[in-house]
Amino acid sequence: MSNKDPKFSAGGRPAQGGKPASKGKGGRNHGGPASWRGDRKEQKHDARPPRSIQADAKDDDWQSEGGALKNEEEYVAGKHPVLEALRAGRSINKIFLSAQAQRSLVQPILEEAKTRGIVVQQVDKSKLDRLVPAMQHQGVVAQAAAVAYADVDELLARAAERGEAPLIVLLDEVEDPHNLGSILRTADCTGVHGVIVPKRRSAGLTAVVAKTSAGAVEYVPVARVANLVQTMEKLKEAGLWIAGADVGAKEGFYETNLTGPLAIVIGNEGQGLSRLVKERCDFILSLPMAGQINSLNASVATGVILYEVVRQRGQAAAKGGNPPPPASPPGHA
Repeated sequence: MSNKDPKFSAGGRPAQGGKPASKGKGGRNHGGPASWRGDRKEQKHDARPPRSIQADAKDDDWQSEGGALKNEEEYVAGKHPVLEALRAGRSINKIFLSAQAQRSLVQPILEEAKTRGIVVQQVDKSKLDRLVPAMQHQGVVAQAAAVAYADVDELLARAAERGEAPLIVLLDEVEDPHNLGSILRTADCTGVHGVIVPKRRSAGLTAVVAKTSAGAVEYVPVARVANLVQTMEKLKEAGLWIAGADVGAKEGFYETNLTGPLAIVIGNEGQGLSRLVKERCDFILSLPMAGQINSLNASVATGVILYEVVRQRGQAAAKGGNPPPPASPPGHA
């Protein structure tokens, strides 16, 4: 990499809402680092103009499927998912409790149910097995209203309310519900403001996802959109930088500053990022691979990247005494 400051052409990124000077789609030089970023090791926070944060952006392509069907219900299985659904205030019609369930395991659930006036019905374990086949229900299943999807602007508003630089995860056709559940669990632990999934060819919010997330589905808003690529463009307009994760990328994420407004895109378990999504990313990051297998499970890769974001933001806050302002670009630390 060059040690020079990044250069901006006449058609380069303006102060607000613009796009980087580019060679090809998405503002990137294909096969190499983006021309507008320069050397991140020498780059200062103010080396390139910030994108402004707009939590109230509105557009037809921006809107996701907010809300669930009025009468739609689902089964929530397992101690932690049921307990967190109760604590989060989700509408629960009834709780089914196995006669064989350990009292110490379900006591917190019984107390929460009593406080909220929810009926608890004792049933045989075989009934729970029929309600949620192939799931480890731990002797407790709740009949609950389905989790409502959020709108994308709600995710940005969540970051603004906290006074934090937005951190959002986009999943490009991640179809395994166990991966989605694990990603939601990690997202909750790392302070992610929300997760975005496409409407088609993607895992949705199911009982399996709720179980795998250990209840995190109650706390991490998930937006479902018709077009992920168009949503990425709207996130750029709202002030975020889009970072894709790909095993073939040249730039390691440890060398990239991740403290600014950021959306991280994780690809499909088998194919990785789709072509159009990859082209719309501002930059592509790779994780170091030292073994013979050059890929990571989608949820594991997400966790590694998110905790690097947490580390960098914590370090930046410690140095400056305050967390990075929402409008700061992801310039180099």
